[in-house]
Amino acid sequence: MTTVLILGSLLALLLTGMPIFAALGLASLGVLMLYEGKISSMADTVFASLDNPLLATIPMFALMAHIMIKAKVVDDLYDMANKLVGHVKGGLGFATILSCTIFATISGSSVATALTIGSIAIPQMQRFRYRKRDTYGIIAAGGTLGILIPPSGPMILYAIVTNASIGALFLAGLVPGLLMAVMFAGFSWFQANAHGETVGQDWAGTREVLRALRKSIWAVLMPPVVLGGIYLGVFTAGEAAAVGAVYALLVALLAYRNVSFADLVDCAWQTLRTSAMLFMIIAAAALLGHAVTIIRLPAQLMEAVTALGLSETGFIFAVMLTIFLLGMFLETIAIILITTPIILPVLIALHIDPVWYGVMLMINLELALITPPVGMNLFVIKGVTGAPLTDIMRGAAPYVALLLVGLAIIWAFPELSLWLPRTAGFGG
Repeated sequence: MTTVLILGSLLALLLTGMPIFAALGLASLGVLMLYEGKISSMADTVFASLDNPLLATIPMFALMAHIMIKAKVVDDLYDMANKLVGHVKGGLGFATILSCTIFATISGSSVATALTIGSIAIPQMQRFRYRKRDTYGIIAAGGTLGILIPPSGPMILYAIVTNASIGALFLAGLVPGLLMAVMFAGFSWFQANAHGETVGQDWAGTREVLRALRKSIWAVLMPPVVLGGIYLGVFTAGEAAAVGAVYALLVALLAYRNVSFADLVDCAWQTLRTSAMLFMIIAAAALLGHAVTIIRLPAQLMEAVTALGLSETGFIFAVMLTIFLLGMFLETIAIILITTPIILPVLIALHIDPVWYGVMLMINLELALITPPVGMNLFVIKGVTGAPLTDIMRGAAPYVALLLVGLAIIWAFPELSLWLPRTAGFGG
């Protein structure tokens, strides 16, 4: 009963719109006072959670993303994808998914991907007579790739909470991310041809395509530089974040030359705000982890799993269903930080690979971004277009089904996510 009251209070606080760190902190402090009668352990818990070198990856990847966005690299990226396949009937949807896929490796954020690509792609797609709701669905789904394809902010957060390897998680998300991108692109092409309402653009010509490829080369090279270095063992994931930030700075200053000193100061300020917010959330999540340990919630959950006789498959199904339901009401960060401290001990006890679970968690969190009533990408598209939310939800609905299929595939074939990190030397 105590556990239900504490978790119920936490969810109630989050649903009021209170900042995540404040809700986590208040619920945790309530447990400490109730069970220990003091909060003296709070300082040690917070310090231990922030005394982690992996946290340096958060500001570095955030700075990389802010600089590349400020330099307007995405404009050339979309132009390249558009000229490459936009002349094919239904090719503009494919180009949009391709742009989302590459931009996901720059931003690490699903909301940023949907907002940035959507602002450019939606007017273009409507110009070539794509059905409005199909357009909204493509952007909503393509935007979710930012949470799965590395460097993913939520993936970094999950790695920090679980002490899993960021490099292993990045590589584990690559194949599933590309699989989802192919599924999205194939469905968008099918939709366009089935409805018969879209038209292709005129072929830009080989010279224009090559020119667009040359202009976008700096964005295209970002994934090989960051992920290739990790895969080849040239640098660690933490070092890769620094390399990515330096790369973005050099691209902005030397290749694009459109970023002023004031722009760089703004990028640094935005990075500081984002990082400080996440650090506060991480500290509050550590308090929550300490609190649930005090009330023996993980132990109780393990006892319940044992009593019910749940297998690994049954447990994963129950957890995925719970997270799917939570995703309708809570933000992705809140879901990671509420569920992971509770689930992790059971994963270890059942010998479930936390990297494999982490990839399935990210796909489930992609669903959270496009399922009402609190699907963030749905509201981003509404903000960009002013379209009725019901139209946007109808457009996103088929992609919810595709994500569920993708989740089932990764569940059935764990090697799709584990093969690449194992090949690179992460894990057994």
